[in-house]
Amino acid sequence: MTATNDMTSGTTATVASATQDGYEANALRAFACTLLKAAGVRDDIARDTADILVDADLMGHTTHGLALLPAYLQQLADGGMRKAGEPTIVARAAACETWDGERLPGPWLTLRALDRACALATAQGSGTIAIRRSHHVACLATYAKRGAEQGVLTLVHCSDPSGASVAPFGAVTPVFTPNPLSAGIPTSTDPILLDISASYTTNGMTTRLFNAREMLPHPWVQDAQGVPTRDPAVLFNEPKGTLLPLGGHEAGHKGFALALLIEALTSALAGHGRADAPQNWGASVFVQVLDPRAFGGLDAFCTQMDWLVRACHDATPRPGGPSVRMPGERALALHREQSAYGVALHPGIMEALGACAERLGVPALNPPSSRSAGSGSG
Repeated sequence: MTATNDMTSGTTATVASATQDGYEANALRAFACTLLKAAGVRDDIARDTADILVDADLMGHTTHGLALLPAYLQQLADGGMRKAGEPTIVARAAACETWDGERLPGPWLTLRALDRACALATAQGSGTIAIRRSHHVACLATYAKRGAEQGVLTLVHCSDPSGASVAPFGAVTPVFTPNPLSAGIPTSTDPILLDISASYTTNGMTTRLFNAREMLPHPWVQDAQGVPTRDPAVLFNEPKGTLLPLGGHEAGHKGFALALLIEALTSALAGHGRADAPQNWGASVFVQVLDPRAFGGLDAFCTQMDWLVRACHDATPRPGGPSVRMPGERALALHREQSAYGVALHPGIMEALGACAERLGVPALNPPSSRSAGSGSG
């Protein structure tokens, strides 16, 4: 399940230019991989981490793509993220395993877990991997997409037991992280892709908006007194506010319940979490694969899901509203479009990566405008 687009041959590799409309996806993969290898990361780990980060940007998850790479590189420099090694198997049964991730890069670890869960599902019908002490795993939808495209129902969830920014329903004290959950559901055409958090919004998005001095679209956070607000600054000023669970003050018991479930599936199953008071940025991860071939059959599975997709698409929209869009539909369309025409990175990402490249002695990636400006016929 590892990608094979290793476009680099070392830290002095000549990096391809960009397309006219955006950065060429393979050029971004090569650039990110080169930065990671220059930081000392083992080749296969660097390649897989770069692939997952670029896939996130291809799908439009811009807070969980290459925007994370500068922080990853800093963690590598500080020793918070390991550059090489293998996970330790803590426990093993017929269809499940528990791993200690040894603080290895989360994208590589999660891809290995997906590989192993798929192999277990082929043999047993289902396969489950729980990982303790992984580093950050980036965008969950990227793994769900890879699994679903193989015709298996794929679940990937995570939490960070070292962080707390989300309050339980009815409280103002942070206990959880946003605790995202994802699923990749096969159909006979595009998979259905879920990637949602148990909170209204994420730390990445609120940090981005705070730095840009912008507001959230809705009151998805609360200040220290429990007053809902659109202003992300309440999360950074003292006394700090919190992210609201999904549902907010009206129905936040639902997001609270989801957060508890994700905590149970990730840290509790892995046997290491908040009760151990970990201090380092990281993740507890749950990866589960269910093979429809071992249940009612893949064709029957797709027949049921295809019917639901058609019914949802055919549902009458609200007056003046758009037609129903399935989860992941826009992300997959954007992935195809940007794969063909170039990746439009969020402002500031390439500038931050350029500073990393200069520090690591890696050639900078030419901006898209440099090619379009030099390719005119005038």
